[in-house]
Amino acid sequence: MDRLHENRIYTGTVESYSSEGLGIVRLDGAVVFVPQAVRGETIDLKITKVMKTAAAGEIVKIHKPSPDRAQPECPDYGRCGGCDFQHLTYPEELWAKRQRVQDALTRLGGADIRVEEILGAKNPLHYRNKSQYPVGADGAIGFYRARSHQVVPVKRCLIQPEAADKTAAAVGEWMRRYKVPAYDEATGKGLVRHVYVRVNRKGESLCCVVINGRQAPREPELAAYVCAAVPHTAGVLVNSNTKRGNVILGEKYRTLWGRDYLMDTLCGLEFKLSVPSFYQVNRDQAEALYGKALDYAGLTGRETVLDLYCGIGTITLCLAKRAGRVIGAEIVPAAIRDAKENAARNHIENAEFFCGDAAETAARLEAEGLRPDVITVDPPRKGLAPEVIGSIAAMGPERVVYVSCDPATLGRDVKRFGELGYRAVRACAVDMFPATRHVETVCLLSKLNAKQHIEVEIKMDELDLTAAESKATYDEIKEYVLEKHGLKVSSLYISQVKRKCGLDVGQNYNLSKKEDAKVPQCPPEKEAAIMEALKYFQMIH
Repeated sequence: MDRLHENRIYTGTVESYSSEGLGIVRLDGAVVFVPQAVRGETIDLKITKVMKTAAAGEIVKIHKPSPDRAQPECPDYGRCGGCDFQHLTYPEELWAKRQRVQDALTRLGGADIRVEEILGAKNPLHYRNKSQYPVGADGAIGFYRARSHQVVPVKRCLIQPEAADKTAAAVGEWMRRYKVPAYDEATGKGLVRHVYVRVNRKGESLCCVVINGRQAPREPELAAYVCAAVPHTAGVLVNSNTKRGNVILGEKYRTLWGRDYLMDTLCGLEFKLSVPSFYQVNRDQAEALYGKALDYAGLTGRETVLDLYCGIGTITLCLAKRAGRVIGAEIVPAAIRDAKENAARNHIENAEFFCGDAAETAARLEAEGLRPDVITVDPPRKGLAPEVIGSIAAMGPERVVYVSCDPATLGRDVKRFGELGYRAVRACAVDMFPATRHVETVCLLSKLNAKQHIEVEIKMDELDLTAAESKATYDEIKEYVLEKHGLKVSSLYISQVKRKCGLDVGQNYNLSKKEDAKVPQCPPEKEAAIMEALKYFQMIH
């Protein structure tokens, strides 16, 4: 890294993409992250920031543009932080996402598996059925600039439906007309915080304005503005959120006009959606995702299936059509009420729902002797807690179908499942969020029988790997800390933390040959991040 200097121009070739969609260029052994770079291009880049093991840069000149470089259609691309890949052709975007999932499964998960395919969207534009517009302190309505809470005003978004953009604009007009103040995160004062919009397959929309208080001025006029701008509005609501922080919705709702829900169809089933209901934001791709999950579940009509993190019952009820019995569990009471209503609405009688934390529910069902044939999980971005994985393994299902929205936590959990006798055997990526870096994955884990497991262990012994070698390399630890914490850590710092934990780092590893050398010590925040990485890779407990 000593050979890289800020504000100096270098020439390099873009090799691949980071998990955030940045181009990766290697210069003198250092990784440089470059926004809006395209794989295969040779570029001149200016170093904008030098860190311990990586650097940031920006494009100065493209020697020959890649055929996979696209001209962004959105005038706000690069300012608004909502999209990451509008500078790529869609096939190249799909390649980047599939490779991200592949890397997570093999490098983080240690799985000997090939991602079979990535299911791309037939229409990658205007696909979102849920839109959340933050309101800036100056009254701007749009989306946050990347890595900030500065709101970039956006009039027309290419991934939001037109009805949502018109609804947000109508709320802005109402605010200006009646001088309704916007919320200021810095002071905690002001009123309007977010505009939240749902749109169903029929084109009906539900508007919810999130305010820092119990009541807004001129509420009838607010409803009138929204309905005039979007005639297919089904309801206008106000949500009260007076807590400071990043949580968008509060707990209390009032309906100003119309009804407080929408009806929508998914996979041939009808669902009731309230504002807080969890529902996949891309309806068409959700059907592709659930179809793949059903394929991996391998149901014949006789199986008992447990669906953890069931939400309003979307996957659960799809499974019910092909299983003997399905059980859904979810921690949100309102979601469970909706799930039960959705089961009755669709005349599904072989589905049961329980409200509770996933870890507690899984442990209780396991203790009660439940032995499902298949378990499906669709957890939030943080993935599964170790105790959930333990309870799933204890119930001994033949198959676990894992639906993931974060490849990194999926890779971590695949590794944990492997230690409990479950091997990843199939995986498929699904582009649920075109133009963004996010990607969904369906992964099938199969229970190993004892004979097969013994054979695997024998092969590992023959390789004569030490415990530390079979866990994670220094580069993998660096990559994890960089992705999860944004910190660059050196091999020296990693070796210092490993020594503190009693792990073998090799004799004299990274020690200076000078007797009086002053060795830099790992800062506390980096030590904590490295400790977390060691726990992640199961090198310490």
